Amino acid sequence: MTQDEKAATFRALHSRDGAFVLPNPWNAGSARLLAHLGFEALATTSAGLGFSVAKEDSAGGLSREEILENARVIVEATALPVTADLENGFGHTPEACAETIRLATATGLVGGSIEDASGDPTRPIYDHLQAVERVQAAVEAARGRPFVLTARAENYLHGRPDLDDTIKRLQAFEAAGAEVLYAPGLPDLDAIRAVCQAVSRPVNVVMGLRGPAHSVAELAEAGVKRISTGGSLARAAFDGLVKAATEIKDHGSFTYGGEVIGGAEIFRLIR
Repeated sequence: MTQDEKAATFRALHSRDGAFVLPNPWNAGSARLLAHLGFEALATTSAGLGFSVAKEDSAGGLSREEILENARVIVEATALPVTADLENGFGHTPEACAETIRLATATGLVGGSIEDASGDPTRPIYDHLQAVERVQAAVEAARGRPFVLTARAENYLHGRPDLDDTIKRLQAFEAAGAEVLYAPGLPDLDAIRAVCQAVSRPVNVVMGLRGPAHSVAELAEAGVKRISTGGSLARAAFDGLVKAATEIKDHGSFTYGGEVIGGAEIFRLIR
């Protein structure tokens, strides 16, 4: 498929009935495995990338160049549409967000998210007006391009469990032209339902975090359109590594080898 065709396919997933799952690979192998298992689109994960290169999941820990190079690798690994975690746009200004969108499109990505988290621990969330201006700039940069822009309200990940403010931000991002809206870390189905009812654009939620593990059916009933997994699949992979290595170190045994997927099967899945 061409990039335009991938973008059209990706948009169509957001307009059909029910919710779809958007898993987050962190490299070519995990992307191919997820594609083989039948998922219809993929999203990058800055957390998963950070784990794999021993860097912190933040704009300060991972550069725009590293994020986009990882995205390019994932885009080229499969024929599926790929959207990206683009952090805060790698800069505080609207111009930085716009440039990130232009560069992201050039990698073959057909979507990406801009968040309102600043990366500054003294002021972790951008002021409302600045946050909206940044989304507006990203929307303008995406206009006419095969690119679905997601706007993220990060209150709940930064110690600000304010549902009213989160909804106001998402409504403002919708008015600014964002195609998908996302507030990671919402505490329960009631909050998720309130967000979905307050906006008219598709809503993304993330599952796999610690806390309630709602099913696809439950989330769809609440009004969710898209379900991502963030860094949780990468965490699951690293969890398996830690458990196997701990068995070796602490017990001198290797029973894990008989319980995990075989190398031939992995190669079959990723070819």
